[in-house]
Amino acid sequence: MSERDEQMAHRFHNDLFRDGNLGTADEILQPDFVLHGPGVGPEFAEGPGGSKRYAQAIREGFGNKVEIRHHDTFSCGDRVTIRWSARGVHAGSLLGVPATGRRVDISGIDIFRVKDGKLAEMWQNWDQLGLLQQVGAVPEAQPAAAR
Repeated sequence: MSERDEQMAHRFHNDLFRDGNLGTADEILQPDFVLHGPGVGPEFAEGPGGSKRYAQAIREGFGNKVEIRHHDTFSCGDRVTIRWSARGVHAGSLLGVPATGRRVDISGIDIFRVKDGKLAEMWQNWDQLGLLQQVGAVPEAQPAAAR
């Protein structure tokens, strides 16, 4: 695994999601790229076009302003793993929830598989429940009552 592969994985987040440079998907993703993640439908999961649509949906949900931080990046063999956090204002429809204007903080972990110098696959797990709680779409869990 090379530093180039790690930089490519960072570009997936920063160029597409933070900066809105959707053309980057064509540069760094295999034509048959697959994104695996909870709630990711085929319109977002397949190919560079799916990743462009996914980035566009997330950016629109945050009013085209998403702050992304990479906390850890690990690579081994053909895999790159990034532990990340993102924050922004819920300024547009996101996960079916209309804009609330609330500030949200989320975190996640992405594992990328690299093939022939491009990203071929990604497994993503991020705190969708936490996001939905922060925007008021799902009530926050209450402590169990003492018996």
